[in-house]
Amino acid sequence: MQPREQRVVPGHTEGMSQAEIPLAGGVANKGAVVRIGDTVRRPTGPWSATTRALLVHLEAVGFTEAPRYLGTDEAGRDVLSYIAGDVPVPPFPKWSMTDGVLVEVAHLVGRFHEAAASFEPSPDIVWSSELADPDGGSVVCHNDICPENVVFSEGRAIGLLDFDFVSLGRAMWDAVRTISMWAPMSAPESRQGFPDSLDVIDRFGRFVRAFGIEASDAESAVSTLFQSWAVGQRFVRRHVDAEEAPFIEMFERGGGAVRWRRNAAWSEQHRAAMVRAVENGSGGTNRVAEAAPPSR
Repeated sequence: MQPREQRVVPGHTEGMSQAEIPLAGGVANKGAVVRIGDTVRRPTGPWSATTRALLVHLEAVGFTEAPRYLGTDEAGRDVLSYIAGDVPVPPFPKWSMTDGVLVEVAHLVGRFHEAAASFEPSPDIVWSSELADPDGGSVVCHNDICPENVVFSEGRAIGLLDFDFVSLGRAMWDAVRTISMWAPMSAPESRQGFPDSLDVIDRFGRFVRAFGIEASDAESAVSTLFQSWAVGQRFVRRHVDAEEAPFIEMFERGGGAVRWRRNAAWSEQHRAAMVRAVENGSGGTNRVAEAAPPSR
């Protein structure tokens, strides 16, 4: 299915403020993604045509958790529908780090994969290689489902944002990349913005089991986690070496290569515990009531 060709201009939504409101989150497009009324405007990039086609498909199959692609504006930006709700940003609020929310996200990833399974891209489509699964696969993976890319309403995951890095890979790859950012799977000193009380290894096991990964695949899940770290580090290094300011700022703020070495030591020390967490994961628990954000 090809994206619709529709021009959208500022002011098309009557009664809404037309001020450009920067939206939080993101690195490469930091400060450039804005809300205007009930729409979001995003800069285009090498994979915009792929993103547009996928969003049109998701709308067609009834996947309501993705923004709708509406066209482009006179500035050449993609115009998407705005999904109203609560988006966790650092420092992450307590409601966004509960077991209930974690399971909600696991189920959201699964629903996305199911909806995208019937996507039939054109033969000349270009997938992003930035965060792609090095083992390849046939599943359309989002690859960047961090807390800042999920919208919630009353503890329910209702929106999935930022499809810039979609590519083909394994379902396990997308699931493990997601929990790596949500647990977060890193040394305690590297968990800036997350509550100190989180049992990240338990969260890893809970998430992957809720997603549907079996105990017998525990070793594979942990090996995939280590793979994802290597791919993520190469991704950041490429952009830092290209002297891209947002990535340099993120890299230095996070502790740079020192953080990577610290995380590597921590992960090796706890690898066996990660495997056990998947084998013993209690992913069926879904305490959504305790996950609800404050009332508006």
